[in-house]
Amino acid sequence: MADQRPTFKAFKTEALNNPEVKDAFDELAPAYAMKRDMIAMRKAKGFTQEDMANLLGSRKCSISRLESVNSDNSPRLATIEEYACVLGYRLKIKFEKSKPPP
Repeated sequence: MADQRPTFKAFKTEALNNPEVKDAFDELAPAYAMKRDMIAMRKAKGFTQEDMANLLGSRKCSISRLESVNSDNSPRLATIEEYACVLGYRLKIKFEKSKPPP
């Protein structure tokens, strides 16, 4: 018997048709993108979270929180800059005009 559950892509498409879900998704998108990029940069260098902790004089759990989108902690800008520097990158921040509130 074939699996009748919708694919994640179909679920996401349907969910984003809801304006409230879309607004929340759009609000969180930059944080998700940054964390995804951080993990990709680390993995491209062949580093584990433990390696990053050693290079930054930190602990693995701190790196895990830094890379997690589910963490309640907001990292300091200097921490993100150090993370990028260790991997051979520099941080670039860009401001974009937001939509006016409804």
